[in-house]
Amino acid sequence: MIKETIDINQLDQIIENTIHSIEESQNQICDIREYARQEYKRTEEELRELKVKIINTAQFIEQLKRKLKSSKLHLIKMSQIHGDYTEEEVREAYEIADQYRIQLAVYQEREQLLVQKRNGLEIQLKSLNKITEKAEHLNKNVSIAMDVLTGDLKNISSHIGDLYATRLLGMKILYAQEEERRRIAREIHDGPAQLMSNMVVKSDLCLKLMDRDQDRCKYELINLKDMIQTSMGDVRRIIYDLRPMMLDDLGLLPALERHIYQIEELSGIDIYFEGEAPTYFLEPVVSLTLFRLTQEALNNIIKHSEATKVHIKLSFLDECVELFIKDNGIGFDVEEVKRKKQRESGFGLCAMKERVKLLQGNFQIRSKVGRGTRCYVTIPLTKETKGE
Repeated sequence: MIKETIDINQLDQIIENTIHSIEESQNQICDIREYARQEYKRTEEELRELKVKIINTAQFIEQLKRKLKSSKLHLIKMSQIHGDYTEEEVREAYEIADQYRIQLAVYQEREQLLVQKRNGLEIQLKSLNKITEKAEHLNKNVSIAMDVLTGDLKNISSHIGDLYATRLLGMKILYAQEEERRRIAREIHDGPAQLMSNMVVKSDLCLKLMDRDQDRCKYELINLKDMIQTSMGDVRRIIYDLRPMMLDDLGLLPALERHIYQIEELSGIDIYFEGEAPTYFLEPVVSLTLFRLTQEALNNIIKHSEATKVHIKLSFLDECVELFIKDNGIGFDVEEVKRKKQRESGFGLCAMKERVKLLQGNFQIRSKVGRGTRCYVTIPLTKETKGE
C-alpha cells in the first residue's frame, strides 16, 4: 500500500544524490579532456624534437654527399695520373669512397623513417585535438544540465503538494538523469572511441606498409598502438559506467546473466542466479535500477565480504518486483555502517536506497559479523513502472 506522506528532507537528499551522480559524470569527461590535453602536449614536444632530428639528419646527409662527390673526383684524378699513386693509396681511396656511400645510404634510410614517424605524430595530434574539442562540447552540455538541476530541483520540495505529484517528480528526475547518461555515452562512443579506433587502424596500416624490418620504428608504433588501446579501454569503461548499453540491447535478464558470468570469471565466486522473464513490459528506469542494485551489491561483495558463494533471486510478481541477494561472507555491523554514513563513489549503498525509495520501493540490508549479508529490495508496480 502506498504511503500518503513523504519526507521532504529525504527528497532533497535524493535530489542532491542525483546532482552528485551527474557531477561524477562531468568529472569523468574532464578526465578525458585533461588526458587528451596532456597527450597532445607530449606528442607535440616529441614532434618538435623529431623535426630537429630530421633537420640535423638532412644536413649530415648533405655533408656526406659532398664528401662522396669529393672522393669520386679524387678517384678520377688518381686514375688519370696512375703513376703518381701507389697501389695502397688507390685502395685506401676506394675504401673511403665506399664508406661515404654506405653512410649516405644508412642516413637516407634513417631520414625516411623519421619522416614516416613525423607524419604519424601529426595525424595523432589532429585526432587528439578533435577528442579535446568533443570533450569540451560534452562538458558544456553537462554544465547546462547541472545549472537546470541546481537551479530548479534543489528547492522543488517546497512545491510538492501531494504524494502522486511527488512520485511523478521522482520518476522525472530519474528519467532526466538516465537520459543525460545515455546521451553522454552515445556522444563519447561516436566521438573519442571512434577516433581512437581509427588511430589503431592507421597504426596497423603503418606496420603493414613497412617494407623493411626496422625494429626501432616498429617498437615506437607498437607502443603507440598499446597506448591507444588503453585509452579506448578507459573510454569504454566510462561509457559502461554512464550507461550499460547491453541492458538496452539484451534486456534485463540477459544483461544480468552476462554481468554475473563476468563477475564469476574475474572473482572466482560461485554465483547462483535465479530469475524468469516478466510477463509484462517493465519501464527502462526500473530495469536500470535493478541492474545497478545487483551491480553495486556484487561490487561490495567482492571488495569487502570475502564470500565464496552468492545467491541472487529476481521475482516478477503481479504487484511488485522483488530482488534478493545473499552471500556467505564475513558480514558487518549494519548500525555501525549507518553511523559512519559512508558513500561509495557515484552509486553506494545510500544512493541505492534512495533510488529504490524514489520508485516507492523498500530497501533492506541485514547482516551480522561472521553470518554473511542479505539484501532485500521490493519495487511496487504502477502504471508508470509497468509502461502502461
